[in-house]
Amino acid sequence: MSRRGMGELEAAVMEALWSAEDGLTPREVHDRVADDLGYTTVMTVVTRLWDKGLLRREPEGRSFRYRPTTTAADHHSDRMRAALAKAADRSAVLASFVSQLDESDRSLLADLLDDEA
Repeated sequence: MSRRGMGELEAAVMEALWSAEDGLTPREVHDRVADDLGYTTVMTVVTRLWDKGLLRREPEGRSFRYRPTTTAADHHSDRMRAALAKAADRSAVLASFVSQLDESDRSLLADLLDDEA
């Protein structure tokens, strides 16, 4: 099954969950992310993220407590790898990516590559 990318609300929900040490209930997600949205909207987003395999859940009272199945860093690096894998010219994509990094990110990338060598 192909996974769709995250929309803005899905990304906000995931950021809230990644920052929560003990996971969150849908009510807690709603309180952190979207006071201007209905609870059922947030509940739908949380359920869709669970359906996509991005969250795991365990019963808590009449609801569930949700936790991410991966770290934020692993999730974002997986997305970067997937985007690179789709490129016809990986070298051009990597060159373009690196050229758009600021100096501190270039330095960090160089240090990380040196550590891997």
